[in-house]
Amino acid sequence: MYNKKKLEEFEKKIGYEFKNKNLITLALTHSSYANEKHRGNLANNERLEFLGDAVLELVSSEYLFLHYQQKHEGDLTKLRASLVCEPTLAECARQMDLGSYLLLGKGEDMTGGRERDSILSDAVEATIGAIYLDNGFASAKEYILRFILSDIEHKQLFFDSKTILQEMVQGKGEENLHYKLIKEEGPDHNKKFTAAAYLGEKKLAQGVGKTKKASEQAAAYEAIMLLRSRD
Repeated sequence: MYNKKKLEEFEKKIGYEFKNKNLITLALTHSSYANEKHRGNLANNERLEFLGDAVLELVSSEYLFLHYQQKHEGDLTKLRASLVCEPTLAECARQMDLGSYLLLGKGEDMTGGRERDSILSDAVEATIGAIYLDNGFASAKEYILRFILSDIEHKQLFFDSKTILQEMVQGKGEENLHYKLIKEEGPDHNKKFTAAAYLGEKKLAQGVGKTKKASEQAAAYEAIMLLRSRD
């Protein structure tokens, strides 16, 4: 049974109170917990994630269609992909501290499951699906607009930072933009990587992430901020 106080705390955080508490409990239940409790292979958030993914795609498509009227289909598709990708949704989950409310199996919990991008992003989509079933499309849309489709320019900049940085440095010389892994630390289940962005032999900036790719994106983002401040 889910802790009632914990559930109310999460509802307050997301600004939505469920009529059917079973829906949000299911949305926060990872398969590892359901398996550990012998609840069967349907007593987890995977089906709600499937539904929430479809609702998210529709809402984000409508939003981008209406707010970016000068962009072509290809640009809209790329922008949507950056907004609903796993790292973006995981970051949205962290902003609402969703990880601390998840029901995880002991093994998954001990190996950093509450911070794992795949688990967090799935839970965000499952929560969307739960809200949709509980109170319809309008409520699900409101949740998406508040927690996912906010600060779009910054999210796009961060998750497309390597591409954007490449475009910024093109034409500024012969130097090759590349990345180097500087440091790797932490246990296997909770690694932290530090990478640096270089233009030729010159180090532009460095960043930290939970994967090598994320650390390179962070380094590129810091480099963009540095170059923009100089310009």
